[in-house]
Amino acid sequence: MLKRFLDVGKPASSLSKNDIVAAVDIGTSKVCCLIARVNPDNTLQVIGIGHHASQGLKSGSIVDLKLAEHAVGQAVLSAERMAAPHFKGQPLRSITVNVPGTHTLSHHISVDVKIQGHNVTERDISTALAQGRSVQVDGQDHLLHTVPSEYKLDRTAGIHDPVGMNGQTLGVKMGLITALTSSLNNINTVVGNNHLEIDHYCAAPYASGLSTLVDDEKQLGCTVIDMGGGTTNIGVFTGGKLIFSSAVPAGGQHVTNDIARGLTTSVTNAERIKILYGAATTSMMDDNTMIDVPFVGETDKSHTHQVPRSLLTGIIQPRIEEIFELVRARLEDSGLQQIAGRRVVLTGGASQLPNLPELGQLVLDKQIRLGRPVTMKGLAESTSGPGFSTVTGLLHYSAFHAEEQQFRSERFLPAISGNIIEKVTHWLKENW
Repeated sequence: MLKRFLDVGKPASSLSKNDIVAAVDIGTSKVCCLIARVNPDNTLQVIGIGHHASQGLKSGSIVDLKLAEHAVGQAVLSAERMAAPHFKGQPLRSITVNVPGTHTLSHHISVDVKIQGHNVTERDISTALAQGRSVQVDGQDHLLHTVPSEYKLDRTAGIHDPVGMNGQTLGVKMGLITALTSSLNNINTVVGNNHLEIDHYCAAPYASGLSTLVDDEKQLGCTVIDMGGGTTNIGVFTGGKLIFSSAVPAGGQHVTNDIARGLTTSVTNAERIKILYGAATTSMMDDNTMIDVPFVGETDKSHTHQVPRSLLTGIIQPRIEEIFELVRARLEDSGLQQIAGRRVVLTGGASQLPNLPELGQLVLDKQIRLGRPVTMKGLAESTSGPGFSTVTGLLHYSAFHAEEQQFRSERFLPAISGNIIEKVTHWLKENW
């Protein structure tokens, strides 16, 4: 386990808890950590960046706690070191983490609250939302997000803000996003064993949407598709709100594995070939372009064979088509195809293959653009690509949307809890 130093003898940080936010994206291919300062003008300034090759995860699920714990610890440690001048010797205490779409479910409900002719107040809305949260969901799930999508006052529907309006009955349509409790507990264990607490959980598709969608897309209806290493997360937004969260268990690593098998080479070489020569569809020159492919198991770089680039594309295209077909089926099953509109924003590390948006348009019959994370002060160019959309979205969620969170990590199985003396005692027992 990574030994993160807890120095309780030094002066407190110059930043208060409300001035700083930190986020960790625990992905199948990499773990990313960003630490940011919340400026007085409500902008974010990144002060710490760390990322590490993911370990102990498969298709978005933790399969080895120790390996996952190490990868998270390394990413957090790198970000802490970069942000050290802002902490004055204090370690990072808490973070916001993502929950993969494969572990989330979406529910749509309506509730009514009697207001008996007085003007609607914030308390009436809070009562309606609390009533929605009390709805029984699967016993294996816990509530992540409660998202009101539309208000109704008596027979008037489509109200966006009913506060101050008069009526007898207030109706609220809302979406509930739940997550598998066992998944949250595993994430909490991995984070807790690195002497961190979880401030908020956020569904990965929600974070990706906050990072890449413009206001008009969120208002008019848009689907965000985040293609990661082991999963492809799906989020549907309309009316400025997330109304659906899901995922399919396929991503960029599946493409890499197909290449390794099809060209009889190592996974490492397959990933390199995919990045250098891969494309989602063929071009006229592919038959004339030859690629050197090292034999699997050979250490001598001179032992290679040549294949046409068209063969590589012929391996990649069917897998990408399959992923889009799975996404289309998931959207059709949700019944939200019409509400979601014809706009798609494609993001994630695996979305950067040439011609991938064009292939997606053919399969999904939607307009597609490639989405990048919102510009943020202090964010290095190497961490500003589509592969970092989720972690930047987590920062935005923690800073500006955390009031939607219905619980803190203490509702699960905290690996470390209590005051600072207990934390230091725990650390000393494990490391000395």
